[in-house]
This record gives sequence, C-alpha cells and structure tokens, in this order.
Amino acid sequence: MRLVILVFVAGVLCLQQQSALPDLTWAWGLPLLLSAWGLPRVGRWSWLRRGLLLGFWLSLGFFYAAFWAQQRLAEQLPKVWEGVDVSVVGVVASLPVVGERGQRFEFDIEKVPTSGAVVPPHVQLSTYTRDFTGQALPDAITVHAGQRWQLTARLRRPHANQNPHVMDMEAVWFSRDIRALGAVRERSPHLLLNEQVWQFPYVIDILRERIAMRFDAVLVQQPYVGVLKALAIGDQSAIPVAQWQLYQRTGITHLISISGLHVTMLAGAMFALFYAGWRRSMWLTLRLPARRAAVLAGVVTATGYVLLAGWGVPAQRTLYMLWVVALLLWSGRTLAPTRILAWALLVVVLLDPWAVLAAGFWLSFGAVGVLLFATGARVGDAQLHWLQAWWQSQWAVTLALAPVLLLLFGQVSTISPLANALAIPMVSFLVTPLALLGSLPHMDWALHSAHALMAACAWWLQQLAAFPLWTQAQPALWQVLLALAGALWLLLPRGFPARWLGVVWMLPALLVSPSQPQHGELWVDVIDVGQGLSVLVRTVHHALLFDAGPQYNSTADTGNRILAPYLRSEGVMQLDEMILSHDDNDHTGGAVSLLQSIPVAHIYTSLPTTHVIFTGVTARLSHCQPGQSWQWDGVAFQVLYPDAASYSELDRKDNHRSCVLKISSAGGSVLLTADIETEDERYLLANASGDLAATLLIAPHHGSRTSSTAEFVAAVAPRLTVFTVGYQNRFGHPRGDVMARYAQVGSVLARSDRDGLVAVKFAPDQAMQVQYWRQQQQHYWWNDGYNK
Repeated sequence: MRLVILVFVAGVLCLQQQSALPDLTWAWGLPLLLSAWGLPRVGRWSWLRRGLLLGFWLSLGFFYAAFWAQQRLAEQLPKVWEGVDVSVVGVVASLPVVGERGQRFEFDIEKVPTSGAVVPPHVQLSTYTRDFTGQALPDAITVHAGQRWQLTARLRRPHANQNPHVMDMEAVWFSRDIRALGAVRERSPHLLLNEQVWQFPYVIDILRERIAMRFDAVLVQQPYVGVLKALAIGDQSAIPVAQWQLYQRTGITHLISISGLHVTMLAGAMFALFYAGWRRSMWLTLRLPARRAAVLAGVVTATGYVLLAGWGVPAQRTLYMLWVVALLLWSGRTLAPTRILAWALLVVVLLDPWAVLAAGFWLSFGAVGVLLFATGARVGDAQLHWLQAWWQSQWAVTLALAPVLLLLFGQVSTISPLANALAIPMVSFLVTPLALLGSLPHMDWALHSAHALMAACAWWLQQLAAFPLWTQAQPALWQVLLALAGALWLLLPRGFPARWLGVVWMLPALLVSPSQPQHGELWVDVIDVGQGLSVLVRTVHHALLFDAGPQYNSTADTGNRILAPYLRSEGVMQLDEMILSHDDNDHTGGAVSLLQSIPVAHIYTSLPTTHVIFTGVTARLSHCQPGQSWQWDGVAFQVLYPDAASYSELDRKDNHRSCVLKISSAGGSVLLTADIETEDERYLLANASGDLAATLLIAPHHGSRTSSTAEFVAAVAPRLTVFTVGYQNRFGHPRGDVMARYAQVGSVLARSDRDGLVAVKFAPDQAMQVQYWRQQQQHYWWNDGYNK
C-alpha cells in the first residue's frame, strides 16, 4: 500500500508540472488499466499486472489533480471585469495582515450587487488607510475577521513577477484558491452588515484575531511578539525581516512555524493529563478505558491547535498521523510508522492536491521520513545515550535535507544542528506552551515568560549567526537526487560496506559549476521586477547589475525577494559593478537589502554620495558621466549620460539625470536608458548619436509617452525592445503609440508583465539568442494577462 500511495502522489505531482491541463475524457481509460487486476498474480504475467496497476494509480493521481484544477480554473475572473469597480457582499475569511498603509485579507464573496458582474467566490483584498506620503485617508475602513461587509472593489487576475529560482506567487495564490486580487475603493460607499459571523471556519479566525490583539496589548512594542503569535496562532506577518534572516541563517525557521513537533508536544501533554486523571476514577474507566480517553483527548486537542494555527502542511501531516495512531489504538491494531506516514501523505494530497508545490510539504514529510530511516539504522542504536541519540537525529535530518534546501533556497546553515540542539527544546517545550497559556485571559505572566525565554534563545542564535552560510549556485534536480541518495547511504548502519561512497555521491550537488559566458560573450538578463527595472549583465569573469527594482514596504523589496535569491542561484556571489541610475523607488528601492546580501566592489550612480542608500556601504562610489568606460573579457562598457553639469542643477528632475550605459560585444550591443525622457534623448542624439545603435534596447521610462521619440527610435533601431512594466500598472505603460514606433523599425517587442524574465545571449559570429521565462517554463495556472 505504501508504494501505491507514493505512485498516486507522483501522479498528482506530475499534473502540477504541466503547462496545460489534459482533456479529462482520457480518464475513461482508467478502467482499462484497472482490468489488469484480473491477470494472474504469478508467472510471466505478474510483472505486467504489477506495472499496469501502478500505471493505474499514477494515472488516477494525475486525473484526480486535473479534475480539481479544472474546477479552480473555471473560477477565473473574466477579462472584461478586470480594473472595473464592482460591489460585493461577503465575509472577511482570514486574519487581516496589517501593513504600513492598510490591511490585506481574504474575502469570501456571497453576493454581487453589481448587475452582470462575474467574480470568483474567494479573493484577496487590500484596504488603504494612508496614502503614499503617509497621510491618513479620511474615508478609510478597518476590517476584522468574521465581519460581513458590502464593499466596492477593483479586481484583477492574480499575476506575479516570474523569474527562475524565485518563489512563484501565482502558484501560492492558486493553491490557496485566491482567484482574484483587488483593492477596496476608498471613496466608494461601504457598509458593515454584521459585526461577527458565527459560522465555521470564520469563528476560528475571530478567535485567532482576538488572541493576536491580546498579545499586542500585553507585549506592547516587544521585539518577539511576532514570534509568539506565529507559535500560538500561525500568524507570521509581524516577524521583522531581520529576525527572519537570523532564523534562516541558523536553520531554525521550521520552529517558527507550527511544526509537527509542537503539535505532538501539545497532544502528548493533553494525553498525559487525561490519562493521569481518568485512570483514578473507576466509574469513568468502566465506561471507557483511560488510554482510549486520553488518546481521544490528545487528538482533539491537536485538531483544535492545528485549526487555530492556520492549517499549515507540517501541522496537517502530524495531525493526520496522530489520528491514524488513535484509530489504531481504538481498534487494537498496530501499523508500521512508515505506513502511518504514508496514510498521512495520502490524506494531505487528497484534501489539497497543490500541497506538493509547497516547500514545507517536502521538508516536513522528508524530515519525518529521514528520522524513521535513521532511527531504524545508524542512529537507532539502543546502546546510545539519549543525548547522543538526540544529537545524531539532528545530524541525520540536517545531512539528508541539505540537498533539498540547496535546491529550494540555494543555501544551507552550517550550524543548524548546534542551533537546533538548544532551540528545539526551548521553543517547543517552553516558549510554545507558555505562549498558548498566555492566550488565555489573565495569564499575562505566561506571555512575559515566553517572551523572556525567546529573547534568551535569540541571543544564543545571534552568537551562532557569525558562522557562515553554505551558499552556492542552485544544483540540478539529478544532482539533488544523487546527493539525497548519498546522504541516506551515509546513514546506513555501522559496518555497512562502503558507506564513504555517500560522500562521493553528494559532491556534484555541493560543487556546482553554473554555466557562464565564454570569452567575448555577453549575457543580459532583464529581470522581471514588475513596474521597475533591474538588469543583470555578465561576462566570463565579471557581473554588473543595472538598477535594483522597487521597494514594496519597509520590510519587503525587490532586493530581498527577487534579486538576492536569483543572483545566488545563478552563481553570482559578488558584483563588480552596480549602477543605480537615478533616485526613483522603482529603480533603487531594492538596493539597500541587496547591498546587505551581495558584496559590491564599485557603484556608479547619479544619486548624491551622501544618500541614505550608501550608509555603511564600503563599495567605491562614482557619479555617472560621459567618457567613463572600461572593458571586461572582450566586452566594452561606456557611460553616455548624464553630463557633468547636471549635478549642479539642484532643481533638475531625477529622470533627467538617469545614467545611460552602452555595452558592446562582438555578438551584439545593449543600450540601458533607465527613465530618460524627450529632452535627454535630444542630448544623446546631439552628443552620442554614433553610439546609440543597439541590438537590444531596454525601452526608456517603461514605454511612457514622454520618451521614445521617433528620432531616438530610428537612431537606436533595436532588433529587440524590452518594456519593463507591471501588470495592469496605473500609468498605462507601455503606451500603444510608443510600441508602434518600435514596431515600425522592425523591432521585436517584449514586455516583462507578459514574458517574465527575458534572457538574451550575445556570442561572436552567432545570432542573438532570446529566452522568455513565461514561455520556457509554463504552468497551467499562470496568467499572462493576454493569451488566456
């Protein structure tokens, strides 16, 4: 049965890798495969019978996931209702996440008063209480979990930036059944219909929000209140970025979510309490044995905790395993731990076919599987002291999951076993129980105690954080699988021959040599950062980043969300040059976090050298000026703009001081123009017209009407023009007339909202090679906004 479950899950996983959903009429072939059940179980037909039956379970998993995917895709927001004000009635269906400018929450739509409007039943909305300058908005509203509202919202299809090695937010939204995103219109009428809707599951979110408010009231402005919320109710939104970086660096992020260990600990504590009390009453034990009553109390407690904690995959896995164990105890049967794990795996995938897309799914089931393997092998020696067994268990999980972490995140904590040795018992057996106890009224002392212990744990982690992370380029899947096999081989029992071969098998994943340009080649990656700009330029021995994309808020920006993971996974561990073209958020917003993550040797910029971005930066700073040039590996770089006199013009608009860079190679040339406008193009035509012709052009100012004059377009005459724009952006970029000018000179037009990352390679004596990420790695849930 374990093999059958694994094959079924493999079928579900196979479906989630498809670029388009299959025709479900093919599912009528399943009975033909199932007919193999009637073949002989022995003799020459046995292998055919087994193969056909495994094919049946694989196909069943594939079509099971396909059926539910089609149901979800059918709830797509019609194109005609994108960007249109729609009145909706529904219930706040999640714990609202409070940001700097407002709230973000999920909303179950019950009714649509707008005539003819068609909207999905489950959406994610945002409210704004402050404008871009921080001023309070007079008509702002504040929502709470479980409230029923009539709101006016403007919706759009879920659309996210698409780049290799970076989290696919469209997959996250799709797996959570969020079929539209939108903003509540501040100046439109809104009406609170019911203060609280006492229906399941809204009552759970109401309770979660009340606990969160209690934590905020008791632990006012305390640094680790966000961690306590995460441990008690699964709300991680209040944990600062700096703390997340500390937990990631020390390898304990699994503890900050509701892990299986927390659920098991709480269920075990309730089992012990019930068992100790129940067995003392003859009347109770005669009606229900104490062990059965205690088991029931434990799993019911675990179920309540998992619901309260947001129903995450690791917690689900533990809960289902506990229920299987409880049913077995009630029935008087026994089952191998691996069978229990397999049944839990099946239940998770049946209830949520998209769980296989989550990193937590693989890490959670993988960690338990490794522990079961190691417990029965090398680390399961009965003669081991409990402390030694604990340490070796931590080592087993760290060793086996290291390849998976490299595949998912491109880095592994080198001191994870040491950090977890203290953090696991402290967080799981002290901080979490106290946080849960503190969620009850009049238990302030428990919250203060939990916070003090968490602060002590964080101090210990800060001491360990000085040790380096293992960071490298992302390995290929075959390298990860080989390394995983090597790790398991190393964990075989003592005395097993040639266990050292496991180290050899792990080397390909640990010594990844990413592909790099050859001498004279030029690689240009126009990274999809939405409405903004960031371009990675590479030669054989050097790397340059032109601009760093936008900042979303004080804790999230392109630097930490997109650029740092992408650069690390591509093997770019340092930048020789960074150009920050001008002082606009959509070009420099991600610079601070990126400079904290990736070493940079030299920065060219038009910003003042005293700008806050450069605080604490050790890189050399230079102002962009015409005449600056250098050569890397047979590729020439030349700064064309702005002129030196512009720096003395204090009232000059930032766009009119954008750095312009021309890159020339034997295979083609690139012109990076940032946000120059008409008058800047005139300057370039008058002073650098001979250097403007380029094979690849990043369109000035995202294709706005204030740039890309006919004369400039004719002078550049690019073969490929890339517009870096956000989906459904409020500026209307790129303008239709601007795109027409480039089309008239024969340029191929690409845009980041439709194509994702655009990778261009120039090589001597070869044609320009272009790859569009959304075309290269399609998924059936992706929304390009144009073809679907």
